[in-house]
Amino acid sequence: MTTPDDLDATGSDFRTEARRGLIALTGQEVEFRPGQFEAISALVEHRRRVLMVQRTGWGKSAVYFLSAALLRRRGSGVSLIVSPLLALMRDQILAATRAGVRAQALNSANAYEWDEVLTTLRNDQLDVLLISPERLANPRFRDEVLPHILEHLGMLVIDEAHCISDWGHDFRPDYRRIGSIVHALDPDIPVLATTATANSRVVEDVAQQLAPESESLGAEDVLVLRGSLGRESLRLGVLTLAQPEQRVAWLAEHLGSLAGSGIIYALTISQAENLAHHLRAQGFEVAAYTGRTDPEERQDLEKSLKDNRVKALVATSALGMGFDKPDLGFVIHLGAPSSPVSYYQQVGRAGRAVANADVLLLPGSEDVRIWEHFAQASMPTQEGAAAVLAALGTADPLSAARLEALVEIRRGPLELLLKVLEVDGAVQRVSRGWVSTGRSWEYDAQRYANILRLRREEQRAMLDYEHLAADQCRMVFLARALDDHQTQPCGRCDTCSGPWYPTSLAESSLEQARASIDRVGVEIAARRQWPTGLGSLGLSLKGKIPEAERAEEGRAVARLSDVGWGPLVREALQAEDLPVPDQLLQAAVRVLAEWQWQRRPDVVVSLPSRRHPILVRSLAERIAEIGRLPYAGELAWADGGPRSSPESNSAFRLAGLMDHFAVSEVVAAKLGAAAVLLVDDEIVSRWTMTVAARELRRAGADVVFPMALGLRG
Repeated sequence: MTTPDDLDATGSDFRTEARRGLIALTGQEVEFRPGQFEAISALVEHRRRVLMVQRTGWGKSAVYFLSAALLRRRGSGVSLIVSPLLALMRDQILAATRAGVRAQALNSANAYEWDEVLTTLRNDQLDVLLISPERLANPRFRDEVLPHILEHLGMLVIDEAHCISDWGHDFRPDYRRIGSIVHALDPDIPVLATTATANSRVVEDVAQQLAPESESLGAEDVLVLRGSLGRESLRLGVLTLAQPEQRVAWLAEHLGSLAGSGIIYALTISQAENLAHHLRAQGFEVAAYTGRTDPEERQDLEKSLKDNRVKALVATSALGMGFDKPDLGFVIHLGAPSSPVSYYQQVGRAGRAVANADVLLLPGSEDVRIWEHFAQASMPTQEGAAAVLAALGTADPLSAARLEALVEIRRGPLELLLKVLEVDGAVQRVSRGWVSTGRSWEYDAQRYANILRLRREEQRAMLDYEHLAADQCRMVFLARALDDHQTQPCGRCDTCSGPWYPTSLAESSLEQARASIDRVGVEIAARRQWPTGLGSLGLSLKGKIPEAERAEEGRAVARLSDVGWGPLVREALQAEDLPVPDQLLQAAVRVLAEWQWQRRPDVVVSLPSRRHPILVRSLAERIAEIGRLPYAGELAWADGGPRSSPESNSAFRLAGLMDHFAVSEVVAAKLGAAAVLLVDDEIVSRWTMTVAARELRRAGADVVFPMALGLRG
């Protein structure tokens, strides 16, 4: 790969012009950082393909906005920027406007503006168009808009370019579409790829994909500009606390002493929501930001953090690439990300425009289990791909909802699999759904095995980071995980200079944390609608579930991912089938005592269980005994019992449950207009409880309240 040495001869007039643009963009009398002008010169004067690997906050967006403006002045067309998150687009458009660059975005958040944006684009009144990688899959954009853009393209920019690579820590199938666009471009069209998180393997992979399809050109003709990834403003540390309540107590006791406002990352949605609840109860202005947060609310929360109206957002990785608050004062992790590369990216959001920012990791014993779940969750299976291709090969275009009723794959994994198949050319998204292209496709088992192996290597590296020796700098470790060997020991982290964070905990903080973690009871919403597409599975059900056949809102002791009771529930579900432990029984009784009943139960019924018959029956019997209620017994299996897995999608799960439960005469005799407490071990899809409640109500029960130890999700 070439170096920027051949760019040194660029004329001083061009540098002056570029610097004027930089001053307009930043609003300050600033000079270019090392590498910025070299990249701009390569793109504008030499029409090169450039890969920039620079730390977060270095100024990569300045390079592509200035280059876009300078190319337009020289007669080039609009520059297309592919950017991963809406938050980044909003911030970048504001920055571009300050510099006189006409920029607009097309994304799911501004659909009402699309016609206006496209009219501006057709009238050649745009300098920059920002899109998400998912927009490339939209049939209208792909077929009507993209060809016009590519015909008059000034420059292509791929932000967060590590996502192109199979080896990138945040690989997204939608990004793989970009490779085919790059290869189809005229070699004279400049291309810029930017990232802050790419090791040597990712750099080589991305450079190969950026290379023009030319006999005389290759990856070695991609200009790679790589700077040091060390962050002088960050003070890193790891504090290992054995118990969940200690980590929660530490945050509640010491959050107020952290400078400014920041982000507290959690590994799961329930952890984020529970921690935000506890911190608010301790008087902190915080809010949860997760995959369950509505898009409109996300924007409001981001602005609240930027305006310092909250002390922190307690977030999952949903607050990810693209969020930009230059004066972010701290990043704390309750549980570690699965790789040093992911961790570097998340902590890099702190201290961009302040001299000091604190970064602390509070690892948990449950981290490895959570890592392994996510490592495998996104992997398509050969059986699933074959089922999808078979379904699409025998029908007209199918929507994802219709397809879900034909293949035993839940909606999230199904949509991911469709993206993978589309990128590989086996299926295509059209206006009415998905169709097969008829092209042959083979499952690349070796590729997915390699990705899984790499993810597990990264997990081991994250554990190494947590247990660094006293003579190993944490910043150097993170930089070297990204193959940056320029970074020098920081002299500030806890391994360089000793712990900088308090390690003591007041007993009052621990007591409050224990009380918070000890909260029991998770609401379980009742299913109110049958899934679509049941006709193809032999069921005539559709539309709303009749009110006379519905379950009521239910309760579980805890989510399996909860910090407090989650591990105890999970342990009981994974152990040998035994009577319910007294500790969990008492927790279940507390849930019942705190339940705001519309009507108190009259009778207890349990579900039959293949995995935990003793556990479920004993739980129901003991609840009945303590509540002085009759235990009517358990439902019976009909026709061999359920035939679908809880992991199946809604249609298949329901088809495998319907007509496979029966109410015996003994149970039915105790149901007359009764309120039934229906007990099970775990709730995954809610369809088991829905079908069982339907059978009980048809047999005479007046209302049915579902109750379980655990709730998955």
